[in-house]
Amino acid sequence: MIPLSEARDHVLSKVEQLAPRQIALEQALGLVLAEPVHASDPIPGFANTAMDGYAVQAADTNDVPVELAVVGTIGAGHDGNLSIGPGQSARIMTGAPLPEGADAVVKVESTSPNDAGDRVRVQERVEPGNHIRYPGEDVAAGERVLEAGLMVTPGRVGLLASVGAYEVAAFPRPRVGVLSTGDELVDTAVPLWRGQIRDTNRRILLSLVTEAGFEGVDLGIARDCPSEIERAFRIGAADCDAVLSSGGVSMGDYDYVKVVLDQIGDMRWMQIAIKPAKPFAFGVIDSVPVFGLPGNPVSSMVSFELLAKPALRLMAGFGADDLGPNIVKAVFGDDRYHSDTRTHYMRMAARRDSSGALHVTSSGGQGSHQLAAMTRADALAIIPANMAVSRGDLVDVIMLNTRI
Repeated sequence: MIPLSEARDHVLSKVEQLAPRQIALEQALGLVLAEPVHASDPIPGFANTAMDGYAVQAADTNDVPVELAVVGTIGAGHDGNLSIGPGQSARIMTGAPLPEGADAVVKVESTSPNDAGDRVRVQERVEPGNHIRYPGEDVAAGERVLEAGLMVTPGRVGLLASVGAYEVAAFPRPRVGVLSTGDELVDTAVPLWRGQIRDTNRRILLSLVTEAGFEGVDLGIARDCPSEIERAFRIGAADCDAVLSSGGVSMGDYDYVKVVLDQIGDMRWMQIAIKPAKPFAFGVIDSVPVFGLPGNPVSSMVSFELLAKPALRLMAGFGADDLGPNIVKAVFGDDRYHSDTRTHYMRMAARRDSSGALHVTSSGGQGSHQLAAMTRADALAIIPANMAVSRGDLVDVIMLNTRI
């Protein structure tokens, strides 16, 4: 068996970032910028009000209450070509440009207009600049607003729109083909015959791919037939940036995936010193990365988290520090647990106490086939090889549920 670090380093050394391309802003959420973005204009582009109220000359409010003439109204999106002088004001709405001559805004709650609306009583003394947003206050013209390597978040979508970057140079989402193999698999709701099981792995992996921000491509189920398996892998390699398969990576007589991939790809077959997810395969078909994950559903999910997801994130432009997994400290809440010669990844439910400390306890059965317990897991506790942990010990955990 080999250590996980060796398997991960091998995988990451063989995958490359996808070529960046121009991406429409509405499709950029979750992508990584390939080039920095600069502002073509200042933000704000003009002096405007941060409040509904009245634009005034601050000196007119030195002795309040004071009554001022109202020379007009300016709404957001309308210039109005207004100007004010001493003793005058203009009704103004949030975001509207400041009229010439004004140097402050009095909020509407501190004013009382007359019935005709041509005069207003101001009851608050204000200083120059009150409630005014000045040009370039947020972003200066030509300023670099986002660096290459940053992921586009909802807030950054807004920033990009504000500087007119309706297309950005970014790394595209990897198209990830997902394939299940095996004669025993069924993908319908019909009653099962003896020996059949429903295909869960393909649906799980497609969901994990989507959740991670990539584009999943359903390659279906390939039966235990070398020609059918080869056809499925070749279709995936031709249409996708990477291919995930589950099953057929061990040493059984019907593990035809190994036979086929050895014929059409450059593969490395590994036994990794972890539990679950010991068997793992990785290689390339026509330069397309292929991940051979174990057939047991929990093993398949753990393999994805530890090996496939970091590689796919690298392809999507994420830097070395952002490949994951997300490891934090937690208080172990179960009785004594002892690993064997492999590193164990225990499925754990997680909670935070009143101080914010993270606590984890077993989510149920730890067998690699026990999917129900995995669905209750918020984290994977990492128990190094030949180590015992007891209640109250601090352990490293990989967070699966980031909302906790």
